[in-house]
Amino acid sequence: MHNNVLILDFGSQYTQLIARRVRELNIYSEIIPYNKVPTDLSDYGAVILSGSPLSVRAEEAPIPDLTKIKGKIPLLAICYGAQYLAHFNGGNVAPSNTREYGRANLSFIKEHEPFFHIINEGSQVWMSHSDTIKELPKGAVLLASTHDVENAAFRIEGEDSYAIQFHPEVYHTTDGEQLLKNFLVDIAGMEQDWTPDAFVETTIAELKNTLGDDKVILGLSGGVDSSVAALLLHRAVGKNLYCIFVNNGLLRKNEFHDVLEQYEGMGLNVKGVDASARFLGALAGESDPETKRKTIGRVFIEVFDDEAHKVENAKWLAQGTIYPDVIESVSVSGGPSATIKSHHNVGGLPDYMKLKVVEPLKLLFKDEVRRVGASMHMDPNILGRHPFPGPGLGIRILGDITAEKVAMLQDVDHVFIKGLKDWGLYDKVWQAGAMLLPVNSVGVMGDERTYEKCVALRAVESTDGMTADWVNLPYKFLQKISNEIINKVKGVNRVVYDISSKPPATIEWE
Repeated sequence: MHNNVLILDFGSQYTQLIARRVRELNIYSEIIPYNKVPTDLSDYGAVILSGSPLSVRAEEAPIPDLTKIKGKIPLLAICYGAQYLAHFNGGNVAPSNTREYGRANLSFIKEHEPFFHIINEGSQVWMSHSDTIKELPKGAVLLASTHDVENAAFRIEGEDSYAIQFHPEVYHTTDGEQLLKNFLVDIAGMEQDWTPDAFVETTIAELKNTLGDDKVILGLSGGVDSSVAALLLHRAVGKNLYCIFVNNGLLRKNEFHDVLEQYEGMGLNVKGVDASARFLGALAGESDPETKRKTIGRVFIEVFDDEAHKVENAKWLAQGTIYPDVIESVSVSGGPSATIKSHHNVGGLPDYMKLKVVEPLKLLFKDEVRRVGASMHMDPNILGRHPFPGPGLGIRILGDITAEKVAMLQDVDHVFIKGLKDWGLYDKVWQAGAMLLPVNSVGVMGDERTYEKCVALRAVESTDGMTADWVNLPYKFLQKISNEIINKVKGVNRVVYDISSKPPATIEWE
């Protein structure tokens, strides 16, 4: 790689957003914990310091080693980063007398500064800090102020070191993209060459070089990530890629056959394995959500391992791991942000499989994965598919799982998803599905009293699933879908719509 931006993470909730905004400028960026600065910085054309939930005045304040960076590589310090530059270089950081959170407007901008090129006074910025810089560090030049924050932006004389106490990466900062472009392109001289086409070309070449004539096994899920990974690998190694698509009996209605047909149309070497009975047998009588997840994961590994052994001399396991998974697994150690999870795309493979791992998408965010797929002319129906949980309908059936309940929920889900597509709503929703609740309710059908199941419909809008808001679907649509479900799906007499957001709720119910 070349022409890279290094982002040092101090645990801010916005760190991933900084990387995304930089990449939207077609400049590659990567996130590394503040205490793991690479020894060799020759690949990096600029460095960005992120914000942090901690104070630079605290004993546990994150302290990076900037000896090879400050004054040597163009540096942009954001929020905590700006306060760090001030506090440890002769300035003064103290608790703010006024609340510095939310929208503010630049009331002063120093003239003829490339950093604020075509950004005018009055431009809206987003503040999020409890400390403030009372005195600038040695050699600093004031660049911008707001009504409440005098030292909103500054630079260090004789260096390409810039600092701001607001967040250019959030959409509330209206000229945030322009500010990042001014710093990265005009000041740091970065080239805007990080594009989907360039990624495809580079990645395929690297895969060919790494994999050679080795055989590669990939567990397909039907989702966007594994599908794009499969196409990249297919272009690199062709028939040496062996794809396995497992039907765990908890997929959507007809999904096993529909997805297999789509993959065959892509020219992939795919084997479909229907292990529905094996999964449902292992889940029989189990109602605890965590146990159900672990059971589904365990049986998947068993089935996948059985099939993988049928591929002689396989050397590699391919996974559709994407960049947020990598970031979460190697986040700041012993610092302000804790590791969220250890990510395993296929549920955590046992050591005895003895396969080396290849992850062609590990540098990409979700939206970038879709753009890469589009650049390879992948079927839009695959690229636009909603995320679907690994355990499938197993965590959308609350309580124990039976074949009858699966069939019932598949029918309900089919009516809902087809309705979203028919009404032109599917692409406006990030994720949608139905939950089968473990309660019966009284109803009346014709002249008969019924005592049947209740289902909950869920549709959310999000960018990455970390937060999500419920979608305000049209009343007429909900009315039609409710009627259709109750009329067509035997055993259901009540439909409700989930209007909770994440947080405090989660997207799935289990």
